[in-house]
Amino acid sequence: MKKITKSPEETKAVASLFAEKLKGGEIIALTGPLGAGKTVFVKGLARGLGVSEKKVRSPSFVILIEHYHGRLPLFHFDFYRFEKGAEIDTTPFEDCLKAKGVIVIEWPERIAGYLPPETRKVSIEVLGRKLRRIVL
Repeated sequence: MKKITKSPEETKAVASLFAEKLKGGEIIALTGPLGAGKTVFVKGLARGLGVSEKKVRSPSFVILIEHYHGRLPLFHFDFYRFEKGAEIDTTPFEDCLKAKGVIVIEWPERIAGYLPPETRKVSIEVLGRKLRRIVL
């Protein structure tokens, strides 16, 4: 499914509708260049899961931010600073898999060999200042 959004609010709305269908145990690999709106998309996922989007921020420096106050736990990873996929062993990634929440990964290409085949891919392409193409 492809969607064109014209604002961050539209991007959040697409993500929120997507989140309403999640049952837990999903891994979402979120790709796009810096500034594409990956964290904005996660804010929309949070909204769809019943988590306050105000609590969502980029985990670039902390690697993981966990949200437990929604319909399902939301585990937001950012592997931008990883140089080797093996660094994933220094995170609680395996524990999050067992928790049966929703795992969202920004910069999944940094750990590509560690992602299971059922990982869902979402890409965000910048088409203009606020214009984005989201492929789910």
